Amino acid sequence: MQNVLPTLVIAATGKTGRRVADQLESRDLPVRRGSRSGATPFDWNDQSTWASALEGVGAVYVVYSPDLAVPEAPDAITKFTELAREQGVRRLVLLSGRGEEEAQRCERIVQDSGLEWTVVRASWFAQNFDEGAFHELVLSGEVALPAGDVLEPFIDIDDIADVAVAALTDDAHVGQVYEVTGPRLMTFADAVAEIAAEIGRDVRYVTIPGEAFRAGLTEAGMPQGQVELLDFLFTTVLDGRNASTADGVERALGRPARDFRDYVRAAAARGAWDMPAAQS
Repeated sequence: MQNVLPTLVIAATGKTGRRVADQLESRDLPVRRGSRSGATPFDWNDQSTWASALEGVGAVYVVYSPDLAVPEAPDAITKFTELAREQGVRRLVLLSGRGEEEAQRCERIVQDSGLEWTVVRASWFAQNFDEGAFHELVLSGEVALPAGDVLEPFIDIDDIADVAVAALTDDAHVGQVYEVTGPRLMTFADAVAEIAAEIGRDVRYVTIPGEAFRAGLTEAGMPQGQVELLDFLFTTVLDGRNASTADGVERALGRPARDFRDYVRAAAARGAWDMPAAQS
């Protein structure tokens, strides 16, 4: 499918949305970048922004914030898919998460919507270490998280974007659930050690109790809703249920998923973990 109608990319300033929008534009395909502060206003908490964002759109890359695991997500996804269908949208590509019951419920809503659909069900993002919640911890030299020795196949979000773009632009991916992971299982300590080795600095991983993690986030001023979400992800989703790799990247793209080591090398080369210059 080569859309002449625009593709709405929700959370287009976020990790995956930015990459998906950039890729579509690089193919000279029309893109509508939806975000709370962008030219196309879109806010999951303000339904009045949805209709104008969807007007005249052929496909949508659906990223729900803060996460499909939160209790509010199924109702929002139901209302959004109904509106999308009413406004003539043809295709939805949903970013989902592994091992999250609410996320899988949202997947079923999209699958039952009557629209063309593809689900991209992702493991933990490798880029959390340089673009997300763990970046400052790496720079501090100590990544303290309640993750223990649980194994996780970190996914490079460039792979997620590649799969999403394929699903948005090619009919061959309609009706597919692509469970996308990296090619090997690692502990958080393994991941931190690979970063430390690449950048040549002492960065340690430390396991801390969940109570200390929650307290630290609260003391740092994080909103309670975000604290609860991170606590859920670490205590529920990161309990070993996802300690396996999946072949979604290869099924969708015909090539292996990128390895965490390749991500680390590329991020380090961009200066992702360079220390800020000391102020005089």
